[in-house]
Amino acid sequence: MNISRRVWRVGVMDIVLNFGVSFGLAYLLGFDLIAALIIGGVAYATSSSITLKMLEDSKRLKSPEGEFKMALLVFEDLAAPVMVSFLAGIIVMGQITPQAVLVIFVKVVLLTVVSILIALYGFRRLDLFASRYMFKDFMPLFAFAVGLIFAGIAEALDLSKLLGAFLAGVMLSEIGASKEFTKIITPVKDITLPFFFIWFGTSITLGTGITSPLALVVLLAWALAGKMIVGYLGGRMYGLSLKGSIRAAFSLNQRGEFSVVIAALAEPVLRFFLGIYVVVTAISGVYLFGWAPRIADRLGRRKVK
Repeated sequence: MNISRRVWRVGVMDIVLNFGVSFGLAYLLGFDLIAALIIGGVAYATSSSITLKMLEDSKRLKSPEGEFKMALLVFEDLAAPVMVSFLAGIIVMGQITPQAVLVIFVKVVLLTVVSILIALYGFRRLDLFASRYMFKDFMPLFAFAVGLIFAGIAEALDLSKLLGAFLAGVMLSEIGASKEFTKIITPVKDITLPFFFIWFGTSITLGTGITSPLALVVLLAWALAGKMIVGYLGGRMYGLSLKGSIRAAFSLNQRGEFSVVIAALAEPVLRFFLGIYVVVTAISGVYLFGWAPRIADRLGRRKVK
């Protein structure tokens, strides 16, 4: 609760700068309204998996800076499934009207409320079942079945399958054995995640070309600037030191799984454009993450002088 109170303002700033401004830039650069919304969604979320792996490898996970970044990533991981559902619903309806947005909002709220009620009054009572059968062979299948069922319900409501799967994970965590579930699901996740990226790659046609090279350059520049602003100003708002905020500013550029999920919603002609965007931000983000401590030291010494 203490962390959430400190990070929510940073999370809102992240949405405004990296979704809102990216959407506005894309629209001003000639993309239609739906394409601009998809571009804003792709630009929004930092990759949780890439960032967590680099924090662990660099021994920066338990630092105040690591706590700040993980808190912001959790905020993004809560916001991104809802964002995906809105985008998926708008694409299915083919238009953006107040009525369409209201219908999608009602569906998202309804599915979320039902999931929370099932979690509180159903899954929370399965603690004995979980403790007895957690490491049996059928438990991964049980978890996947819950995920597929709620992904299917979300799909039937014209929402994102991602939201349904996310809510299934929330419900399973109420059993009281989320760490054990993580242990049995992680190996399967590590195997299946690359296939998702392979599928996205097969949906890209190189011959379509880049829709607008100028727009790509402008959006890539803002991708770096937007996350740097969030990292630095957000870090200061969170209570980080000057150096910690600078390290955070240079450690959030990498886009990943949520960006790919949202990019997959785009028309084929736009996917190549978005694919380049995701790859460039991911590679540059990894590079900048490694250099962040040195940059922070140099800028910190200059500030002192």
